[in-house]
Amino acid sequence: MSKPTNFLNEILNENIELLLKDGRNLKGKLIGFDDHMNLVMDDTTEETEERRRRLGTIVLRGNNLVSLNPE
Repeated sequence: MSKPTNFLNEILNENIELLLKDGRNLKGKLIGFDDHMNLVMDDTTEETEERRRRLGTIVLRGNNLVSLNPE
């Protein structure tokens, strides 16, 4: 079994899609992370059925993350 940090190293500087605990979906470019799976993303957007909102550069706490998929 590989470590999550190995997977994150493989997709660093690539576009990813996230599902958060509160049900939001975020898309953006993964530009950094730490051992707690806190993520730094660039060109991030939040997408819902009603709208698309540009967030820009964000830092996301790893404990809010449900799933992470490379695009």
